[in-house]
Amino acid sequence: MKRPTHGGNRDWAAAIADCLVSQLSDFSASINPLGPPKSALVAIENSLGDLIHYPDPNYTELRSALAQKHQLSPDWILPGNGSAELLTWAAWDLSKLEKVNLVTPAFADYGRALRAFDLELLSCPLDLKNGEWQSKATGESAGLILNNPHNPTGHLWTKAQILPLLEDYGLIVLDEAFMDFLAEPESLIPLIEEHPNLVILRSLTKFYSLPGLRIGYAVAHPERLKRWQNWRDPWPVNILADAVARAVIKDDAFQALTWNWLALNSSVMFEGLKNIQGLRPRRSAVNFFLVHTRYPSPDLQKKLLTEHKILIRDCLSFPELGSAYFRVALRTFEDNQRLLKALTSYVL
Repeated sequence: MKRPTHGGNRDWAAAIADCLVSQLSDFSASINPLGPPKSALVAIENSLGDLIHYPDPNYTELRSALAQKHQLSPDWILPGNGSAELLTWAAWDLSKLEKVNLVTPAFADYGRALRAFDLELLSCPLDLKNGEWQSKATGESAGLILNNPHNPTGHLWTKAQILPLLEDYGLIVLDEAFMDFLAEPESLIPLIEEHPNLVILRSLTKFYSLPGLRIGYAVAHPERLKRWQNWRDPWPVNILADAVARAVIKDDAFQALTWNWLALNSSVMFEGLKNIQGLRPRRSAVNFFLVHTRYPSPDLQKKLLTEHKILIRDCLSFPELGSAYFRVALRTFEDNQRLLKALTSYVL
C-alpha cells in the first residue's frame, strides 16, 4: 500500500501494525479528540429526514449563520466541501498571476491545487528558528499562499505581521484552518472588507472533529465568490454537513472545553517530548507539535505502529523536513502519556 501524503490514513497504518483500525491511536491527524460535539450529532439526527431533498444551492441559512459569527454580510461567505475544495478555486484565481510564492514546508494540497493550473510556484523556505521567510516575487502580478497558524510547524504570525503583506501582492490566500484553536485568534477576517486582494480559507473539520463530513468556507470579496460559485459543481455541501456547521459554530460550551483542554495538555506534551533523548519539539500555538528527531522518522513510525499501535506523522511529504522530523497531534491526557512512554522506550 502506497505511503500516504496526509495524516490520518488509518487503513495504511493498520496494515503495518497488523491490527484493526479501531485499535490504533492516531496522532498523525491534527483533529480535536474531544469531538464531534454533541451538538453535531444532534444536528445529524434531526436532519436525517431531509436526505430526500437536495441541499439549498445557495446555502442561505449556513451563509447567514457564518456571516453572523463573523459580523459580515452573507455574500462575503462561501461554504465548501472542506477548505480543500475552495483551495482549488483560489488556485484558479492565482493562476491569472505570473508567479505565486508558497511558504514552505507546506500542506501538500497547496502544491496539488497550484500545479493543476500550471502555475510557476516559488518556494519560500521558512526559517524554523524565527518564523521568517523571504518572498521571491512581489507586486500586482505576484501571489502568496500562507498558512496561519502554520502547518506543520505550529508557528503563529500576528495580524500586525501579516497586514503589511497585503500591499506587496496582487492576491493573498490565507489558510486559517487551525485558527479556531486559539482562544484569542489572530484572524484577518475582521479586516476582510478593506482588502479585496485577500482570500481567507477556514475549516470546520479539525476543531470540531468532522473530517469525514467535509465542511469549510471561504471569506472573500463577493464578486470573487460569485465567480467561484459559477465554476464549481452544484451542491458541494451536503444536507448533513450544512446542518452540522450551523449547529457547531454556535456551540460556545464546546469551544471553551477545547480551549481549556489545549491549555492544560499542550505544555505537558511539550515538556514530555523535550525530555526524551534525541527529540527536540518546536513550541506550537495550536494542537500539534513538529519534532526534530535524531532517529529517522519512518523507522520510528514503523516501530511505534508494530509495537504500540500508535500512528505518528512522518514528514517525508514535506521535502524540506524529510526523515529528520515527525509531527504529533495532541490527544487526551492518557493517550499523550502513552505516546510519551512509547517514545521513551524507543530511545532507551
